[in-house]
Amino acid sequence: MFDSLKASAQRYAELEAELEDPELHADPQRMASVAREMGALRSKAEGYATWADLEQRRESTEELLAEKGLDAEMRELAEVELAEIAADLEIISEKMKREVVDDDPDKGRTVILEIRAGTGGDEASLFCSDLVKVYSRFSESRGWKTAILSASASDVGGYKECTLEIAGADAWELLRYESGGHRVQRVPATESQGRIHTSAATVAAMPEAEDVEFEIDEGDLRIDTYRSSGPGGQSVNKTSSAIRITHEPTGTVVQCQDEKSQHKNKAKAMKMLRTRLFDAERQARKADEDATRRSLIGSGDRSARIRTYNWPQNRVTDHRIKTNYGLEQILLGQLDKLISDLTEHDLEQKLAALSTGAS
Repeated sequence: MFDSLKASAQRYAELEAELEDPELHADPQRMASVAREMGALRSKAEGYATWADLEQRRESTEELLAEKGLDAEMRELAEVELAEIAADLEIISEKMKREVVDDDPDKGRTVILEIRAGTGGDEASLFCSDLVKVYSRFSESRGWKTAILSASASDVGGYKECTLEIAGADAWELLRYESGGHRVQRVPATESQGRIHTSAATVAAMPEAEDVEFEIDEGDLRIDTYRSSGPGGQSVNKTSSAIRITHEPTGTVVQCQDEKSQHKNKAKAMKMLRTRLFDAERQARKADEDATRRSLIGSGDRSARIRTYNWPQNRVTDHRIKTNYGLEQILLGQLDKLISDLTEHDLEQKLAALSTGAS
């Protein structure tokens, strides 16, 4: 474990030295990448420094106690200090163990959140809109920046799909567990007999890829332009400013029509495409890494039902941890307790897997 922490501390020192390079400050993208990596490594580097200092003090104190002729008062002080060092080492070791098992290389990244209406027609699109509000409110409460990259409105005022960009220091750490199927059970406003309907939406939480990390060959792209349209086909733009980009090697398609400028729509679409391709690569890598550890949380399995929002019973159930939360609080974007429980459960599973592997 401490070999991993030592490597993190060495990499952090390398990045600190890199900050002294004037050329780095002239390249905003590279600078942002270095800052993000340093942010992800800082806790490990500081923890390792603390642990190394305590180990050095422990060795020095033990050497002192081993000396012949040490007077009783000095021996007593040294024994007290050794006990304090041992207690501090236990605390920092436990903290660092959690850092190691939660070694997510995407910490500090901006999040791309794709929310899509699933089964349920108009009611599903309204639920999709509800989820957009939940995440937007949660983002606002954390002081993060939220922007809509792409949206497709339904005829009833909901969303067929909506893609959010959420930027904040710990946005990925807190939103990475949101990928999966979200189910809603409620009586639609159009239901005259009061019957409860079940609808669904899917959420895909992805760490945003930076230009310098994931390059796309322009020759692999097919770019189509078309006129933007509103709900029901109503034209909202008389020029062909909407953009659809197809990455032909993978068949991945993204589109954006929110801006009146074709250039801005293309920039947004490229950001979504780069993130999707980066996420596909990340998911494949993670599947290999997790082959020996079956985790209920953080798998990114978007086909799995992770949460149910039950209006009649005024509760939200997260099925991964089998815990209920108040519906009204969740709809107001008060996700802190839910996310804290998910994070703790994930860490407990990873620590258990680490202990099993060690034994």
